[in-house]
Formats: sequence, C-alpha cells, structure tokens
Amino acid sequence: MGQAILFIGIAVIGVPLIHYYLWRRMVRDTTRSRRARWIGTGILLGLAALLFGTLIGSRRFPQRALTVLSWPAYLWLAVLFYLLIGLAVLELPAFIARRRVAASQDESRRLFLARTVAITAGVASAGIVAYGVTQALGDPVVKRVQIPLAKLPRSTDGFRIALVSDIHLGPLNNIARTRRIVELIKAMDADLVAVVGDLVDGSVEQLDRAVQPLRDLRGRYGQFFVTGNHEYYSGYEGWVAEVASLGIRPLRNERIELPGGLDLAGVNDVTGASYHDAPDYAKALAGRDPARPVVLLAHQPIQAHEAAAHGVDLQLSGHTHGGQMQPFGLVVRAAQQPILSGYGQVDGMPVYVTNGAGFWGPPVRVGATPDVTLVELRTR
Repeated sequence: MGQAILFIGIAVIGVPLIHYYLWRRMVRDTTRSRRARWIGTGILLGLAALLFGTLIGSRRFPQRALTVLSWPAYLWLAVLFYLLIGLAVLELPAFIARRRVAASQDESRRLFLARTVAITAGVASAGIVAYGVTQALGDPVVKRVQIPLAKLPRSTDGFRIALVSDIHLGPLNNIARTRRIVELIKAMDADLVAVVGDLVDGSVEQLDRAVQPLRDLRGRYGQFFVTGNHEYYSGYEGWVAEVASLGIRPLRNERIELPGGLDLAGVNDVTGASYHDAPDYAKALAGRDPARPVVLLAHQPIQAHEAAAHGVDLQLSGHTHGGQMQPFGLVVRAAQQPILSGYGQVDGMPVYVTNGAGFWGPPVRVGATPDVTLVELRTR
C-alpha cells in the first residue's frame, strides 16, 4: 500500500511538472503565433492526461480499453524520458547561446536557437525510442553462463537451469509473447525451469488465456516459480494457484532435494511483507544438509544479502530488467540493488541476474536486451 501511495504521489506531482518544463522548452520558446502556441499546449495537455490516466487508472480499465490506451501512453512516457535527458544535456550550451543572443537583441536568432534545441532533442528521443521498440518486441536473446559451485558433486556437473523472469504479461504482452518464450525454453532442453517472478501485470481473469502456453514448459526435474513484486500488485493468491494449475510448482519459502546431491529453494519477494506474505529464509532452508549445495530462487537481487547470511551457494534473480532503458540503470542501482545484470557476488555468494524476457511500462529496451538464460552449474 505504501508503494502504491508513493507511486500515485510521484505521478500527481511529477507528470504536471515535467510537462510544464517541456511546454516551456518545446512550445513557449519555439512559437510566436498564439494559434501555434495553443495547438502545442493542447497536444501536451492531451498527452499528459493520457499518461496520467493510464498510470493511475490502469487497474480500473477493462483489458481491451487498457491495451488501446497503453500503447500511446507508454510510448509517450519513453519519448518523455529521453526528451528530458536530451534537453538536460543541451541546457547548459543552450543557456550560454541564449545569453549571447540576448545581448544582440536578435529575436529571429533566439527563435532559431530554441527551435534547434527542440528539434535536436525531439529527433534524438524519437530515434532512440524507435530502436528500443524493436529490441523490446523482438525475441529475447538466449544467454549461456557457467557458474562453478564448490560443493557440487561431480555426478551433477553440467546441471542446466533455464532461467526466465519479468515476462510481464499484460496489456502490451500477450499470448503470442508467451508462446515465443516457451519455445525458446523448450529448445534449451534444460534439467530444470525456473520462473523467478513478475510473470504478470493484471488479474487471473484478465490474463488467464495469455499464460496457457506455460503448460508446455518442461524440465527433467520440474518447473518452479517464485513470486515477484508484480504478483502482489495483481492478486498473488490467485496467481499462485493459477501457476500451480499450469504444472509449475510455486516455491513458497520452501526447499526441495533434487537427485544428484543438489537442493533448490525459493523465497517470496520482499514486497510480500506488505501483504502478510514475507520471504522466510530460515523456513526455506531449515533442516537441509549443509554438505549439499543449494540454489535459491529470489526475485530481487537485494535479497542476496539475507541469502548469503543463510549459507546459500547461488542465488538466481531478475527484477532489474538490466535497467530496461539506459541510463535508468543508475536509478535501479541507487535503489540498492547490488547487481544490475549478469553474474556477480554479494557478500561472497555468487548471484546471477537475468535482464528478463519482457518489459514493464514502455515497450522499449535500450542497452538492456531481453533475455532467457541457460545457467550451467559446474564443479570447480
């Protein structure tokens, strides 16, 4: 609830302020005629209202209406993001140029300068977003990574885990996306399939059809799921039951012993604490043989600190999207996520973070290609 209030507060304050800044730079500074200024103002007000309504009212709209609204709203959000970056980069040189123009009192030069800045920022942001759309809507890349585990028995050397996260099925990601991801995973012929949260953005009633291809997921030793933060926003109890009905076993703060001397554990996402469904590492790891290596599925990389303290040998996570739209990755790192993407160590424990197979919000990825990862465990 606290995160929802914070999100609404940011939207209520941020959306008008950002659009006001854009109005000053893209409309007021670039127009002379009253008619052109009114047209530009009307367009920005309309885009702001569309974005605000989609962000705040998304849970209230029917799925079909939400799909229609989400495409222009989220594409505008992406353009808005890169417009702000472009204008911010140009702000200092434009300020220096405006001082020189003001000294000459040449109004035509002032207008030319303002329009040059606006066009440069606009063309750059549109080009980046167009590229990002092709990346987000294309097939996820298949990554392969080998991770050594000191306690892994030689009989289990080469054990393969198909890792997928952050599919975010919803108004912009539908059943066709699910089918493509499932086919990629099936082609891996993995020993185990791990779905580490943020499968959906919407209720079971809205997305029941979109998740059906997941019935075809197959791993030699099973398919497993842990909750992400978006499952809690979307009715986690219904989704836990739905995922189980698809033949994917939810690991709810629990552990199983796999053949060959390997343990697999899963904990709830940290967001679950606000829904009386918190992660419980002690429960998940209780009674295990410390001589056996344990792989932990946990949605957020930040959970690695607690996992390391409980003697986990490897954590597999998602959540970050690799930043999704760079340089947004700087914000993700500022949110105390210890690893943005790929392999790293947290408190001496190996952690691997997938970029995720889908996207959240804007159907745009820049500098963070969607992926599905084949993790191969090796003896040292």
